[in-house]
Amino acid sequence: MNWQTLYSSRRTGDPIRKDTNSEPARNSFLRDYDRIIFSSAFRRLQNKTQVFPLPGSVFVHNRLTHSLEVASVGRSIGKNVGDALAKKYPNEGSEFAEFYKYELPSVIAAACLAHDIGNPPFGHSGEDAIRTYFTEMDSETRKIISEHLTANQLKDFELFEGNSNALRILTHSFKDKLTYTTLASIVKYPCSSSAGFTDTGLIATKKSGYFDSEADTYKDIAATFGIPQVEGHKDVYARHPFVYLTEAADDICYRVIDLEDAHRLQIISIEKFQELFLPFFDEASGYNSEAYIMKKLADIDDNNQKVQYIRARWIGLMTEKLSQEFMDNEVALLTGNLQKDLMKCLPEKDRLLIKEINAFSVKNIYNYKPVVEIELAGYNVIGGLLKELLHAILQHGHTKSGKIIKIIPLQFPITQKKENLYADIQSVVDFISGMTDLYAIDLYRKITGITIPELR
Repeated sequence: MNWQTLYSSRRTGDPIRKDTNSEPARNSFLRDYDRIIFSSAFRRLQNKTQVFPLPGSVFVHNRLTHSLEVASVGRSIGKNVGDALAKKYPNEGSEFAEFYKYELPSVIAAACLAHDIGNPPFGHSGEDAIRTYFTEMDSETRKIISEHLTANQLKDFELFEGNSNALRILTHSFKDKLTYTTLASIVKYPCSSSAGFTDTGLIATKKSGYFDSEADTYKDIAATFGIPQVEGHKDVYARHPFVYLTEAADDICYRVIDLEDAHRLQIISIEKFQELFLPFFDEASGYNSEAYIMKKLADIDDNNQKVQYIRARWIGLMTEKLSQEFMDNEVALLTGNLQKDLMKCLPEKDRLLIKEINAFSVKNIYNYKPVVEIELAGYNVIGGLLKELLHAILQHGHTKSGKIIKIIPLQFPITQKKENLYADIQSVVDFISGMTDLYAIDLYRKITGITIPELR
C-alpha cells in the first residue's frame, strides 16, 4: 500500500473511476460526515447504551454522545497525521497535499461518527444476546436454518459483530452512499465471519468486519485501495492504515470517559481518578507537567470539574502520542504488518498505566452490579424478540405469525420464501439491532403480553 492510492472520493454504486466532487462548498468527506450525522441510524444512538444504561437523573454518555466525542478526537488525530504526511512528502503534488492536510481529518471524523452505528441495544451484551440465540436455538429451528444457509451465512449470526453490522448499515440501508475512504476507515477486522474470532496472531481476525452479504463490497473497496489479502488466510485482508486512527480515537475516549461517568455516578472517587491518570504526566514538561496540572486543579472547587480538566488534558496528551506512534510505524502500516493497535505501541510505562486502567474498569465499572443487571435484562429482551420474530418467519402459516410479521417495518423486507431465508433473517436482525434500548423493551413487553398496548 502507499499513501498516494489510499484515498478516493468514489462511493458505493459509483463508476470505477469517479474522483470529482460536484459540490464546491463541501468536499466528499465532509459530505460523508453530514450524511451520517443526519441519518436516522445515527440519531437512534442517543438511546443506546454506552456503559451505564438508563441512568436516571444523572447524565452520562450514551452511544451518540460517545460517537460525537470520538469524532472530535479523531479529527484532531487526522489533522496531526495529515500534516505530518504532507510535510514528509512535499513532492507528491497538490492533490496529495490537499487530501492529507485538509481532508483526512474529515475522513477520520466521519468514520468515528459511524464506528458504533452497527451496535445493537444494550451495549456489547446485545451482540452476545444475538450470538447466544443462534448458537443455542432449538434443534428444529437449527435444522430449518442450516438447510437454507451456507456455513458462512450461519456464522454471520452465530458470531454477530457490530463492526460487520456497521458496514452493512452504511452500504445496505443508507440512501446516500458514503465514500470508499470513509468505509475503509471503519473496518477494524477485515475478514469474513468464518475467518474471524480466531487466534491467528493477526489483528484482522480478532473479530470480523463484513457479513457474507457485504463480502463483494468490501473486496471492491480492498481492490480500489490496493489492500492486500493476507497470504495463507482466506477472506482475510490487511487493515487500511486509516483504521488505526479511528480505533485510536475510540480507545482514547472510552478509557477516560467511562471513568468520568463512573465518577459522576459516585462509583469511584476523585482520588482514584487522579491516581489512574496523573502518572501519565509525571515526565512531561510545561503545560503537560504534573506540577502544572496539580496547580490548576487546586484552583477548581468542584470535583466533577476537576475530572473534566484531567480528562481534557489526558485526551490532548494521548492524541499527540498516538499520532506520533502512527508516523513511527509507517512502514508496518503500509505493508499491513502492524498487528496491534496504536496504544499497544506506546512506551512500556504508558502501556502499564493503560493496563491498570483496563483492569480497574473491568472490575469496578463493566462488572458493576446495576450494569450487569441491565445487561441480563437485555439478554432476555433481545432473545425474546428474536424467538418471536424468527418463529413467525419459519412458521409463517400460523395465525400469530402473520400478525407478528406486520409489526416489522417495510424497510426490513420479509419474503417468507425459503430461498431468501438468509435475507429474511438479516431483515429481522437489522430491525432488532437498530432498536433503541427503550423501544426494544417496549416492543418485547407488548408482543409477550407483559404490557397491553393502548389504542391510538
